[in-house]
Amino acid sequence: MTRSDTRAKRNVAVLVMAQAILGAQMPMIFTIGGLAGQSLASNICFATLPISLIVLGSMLSATPLSWFMQRFGRRAGFFVGATGGALGGAVGAYGLYLASFPIFLLGSLLTGVYMSAQGFYRFAAADTASDEFRPKAISYVMAGGLASAIVGPQLVKLTADAYVVPFIGTYVAVISLNLLGSLLFLFLDIPKPQVPAEDAPKGRSRLELLTTPRIAVAVICAMVSYALMNLVMTSTPLAVVGCGFETNDAADVVTAHVLAMFAPSFFTGHLIARFGVERIVATGLVILAGAGLVALSGVTLENFFVALVLLGLGWNFGFIGATTMLAAAHAPHERGRMQGLNDLLVFGGVTMASLASGGLMNCSGGSAEQGWTAVNLAMAPFLVLAGGALIWLVMRPKDQPAQ
Repeated sequence: MTRSDTRAKRNVAVLVMAQAILGAQMPMIFTIGGLAGQSLASNICFATLPISLIVLGSMLSATPLSWFMQRFGRRAGFFVGATGGALGGAVGAYGLYLASFPIFLLGSLLTGVYMSAQGFYRFAAADTASDEFRPKAISYVMAGGLASAIVGPQLVKLTADAYVVPFIGTYVAVISLNLLGSLLFLFLDIPKPQVPAEDAPKGRSRLELLTTPRIAVAVICAMVSYALMNLVMTSTPLAVVGCGFETNDAADVVTAHVLAMFAPSFFTGHLIARFGVERIVATGLVILAGAGLVALSGVTLENFFVALVLLGLGWNFGFIGATTMLAAAHAPHERGRMQGLNDLLVFGGVTMASLASGGLMNCSGGSAEQGWTAVNLAMAPFLVLAGGALIWLVMRPKDQPAQ
């Protein structure tokens, strides 16, 4: 273990705990966001708009947060994210209290600031890690979501009906998670990036970075993995309840899904080191396709569980693999530019998927079953796109210069 990895392992421990505690708010909000939106919106086609606004807020925050972290450090950026999460919870609770859909949506938009900051945990894990430890550091931090997968939905069960107004207790719990969890960042030890000298290399422009084949494919695979996961997960509580099951059943399905998202992270880094990042990303895309096939085969509770577990596994391999591919494809002085651009594009795709999810689920047929079918059929063309891009990268002559 090198000296740098001693620091890196300490940072990973902090980020794992942050992922577990602060990250619990995301499965909480994704479980009830659509249901709360359905109760407030004048048109059920807009039921998932609160979740879409979270992702939109994340997309809009990605580039400013990346710049802020490049200038002031990871710790300051993560404090900003937790502040956004707390404010989002407070405004969301107020919107529920007033039965105001616009105010509730504003709270969702603010929550997106936290979601964006959480996305940088994985990059922060790589900042002080050696080349050998980097994929493991990224996967360990993602594994912190295993605890959030258990804590979040269980908190939903405890808080959803704690007050007269449904779900308001859940948003109060979200505020508490952000206030307490943010204290962890006091123990983070990642040096602030040095201000570059006048003669320091400027790095590639955003266009040059995006037209680098390995970076382009990494971004495409990350976008598709995350967007398709969000497309299906956003509709899942609506589909489960719409098919005759209970809110607690939906929470259990989301728990299984989020466990599957993060549990493999204990060994994903080892698999990447052994088999290569391209094989792991490809495996993720195949598993995502399997999730769609299971979902299309029926709407029993077992179908929902199996499909959402596969969805989580596919996301883990596809997204962690793509993140690892990207982290090794740009120089340190390009970090702020590339990581912010990556998350802007990834969460832009996720925003569109989230917006499409509600329309497909509620407005593409006369029943929950038909809507659920439409959601899962929509996965196919994007899986073909990502798979084709990955095959092109693997088949591309190794000595061909990057364009």
